[in-house]
Amino acid sequence: MPTLSRRQPGPSRGEPHKARGMAESFGADAERYDRARPEYPEDLVRRIIAAAPGTDILDVGCGTGIEARQFLAAGCRVLGVEPDARMAEFARRTGVEVEVATFEDWDDGGRAFDAVVAGQSWHWVDPVAGGAKAARVLRPGGVLSVFAHAYDPPPGVADAFTAALREEAPASPVNAGPPRPAREVYQAMFDMFADGIRKTAGFGEPEEWRFDWERHYSRDEWLDLLPTTGALTQLPPDALARVLDSVGAAVDALGGGFTMAYTTIAVTATRNP
Repeated sequence: MPTLSRRQPGPSRGEPHKARGMAESFGADAERYDRARPEYPEDLVRRIIAAAPGTDILDVGCGTGIEARQFLAAGCRVLGVEPDARMAEFARRTGVEVEVATFEDWDDGGRAFDAVVAGQSWHWVDPVAGGAKAARVLRPGGVLSVFAHAYDPPPGVADAFTAALREEAPASPVNAGPPRPAREVYQAMFDMFADGIRKTAGFGEPEEWRFDWERHYSRDEWLDLLPTTGALTQLPPDALARVLDSVGAAVDALGGGFTMAYTTIAVTATRNP
């Protein structure tokens, strides 16, 4: 299985974990977030469980509990840590045990886990402090696995989104620099994750796992997902409506829907004995 390169990540667009306003903005519509955000490949869930020495899972930035419920369904015991109380409350209603805190400030109380996972959330954690915290709470041989979806909408849809966002939110950090393919952005981000894990000295060499899959979106389904992304969670309602109108017109031009090719990327490392 491939390991991550030690090359330097691409140009930085800041330190996301310090953007607390955006990091804790997703709970504004937790129900939509849970409804619209995709689950993770079952092969990823099974692979993490197979790599871990047991089934005690700590889910960092668990949000509404999307991946936590997948691990629960697979027979694991799961504790979520989530800084947004609104997201945590939604997750609790779905059967997930959650404690409200940022991971860096969370009190582990001496508890130990077989796996620490983070779905679509590790960029909101200090990459070095987070790795050190994970190493402290993992049992020997436990695994840290951080993962996210990389995807690029069809060019017409992506162009409409970029143009509308620049019009409605020109100061947004998402608009910093020219547009880059999502897979390039995510590769740079995951290289940064791997470097942070290496700096803790508590783990073996990080590995990269990839899972390719597809999902078809109707116009309404895509416009339901977009407001749950960090670029849009803080937009005023009228500005958000104009962005969605522009993107919706682009989806209509494709016949009212499209098939998205996803790559779910995971960086996984084993806690040293």
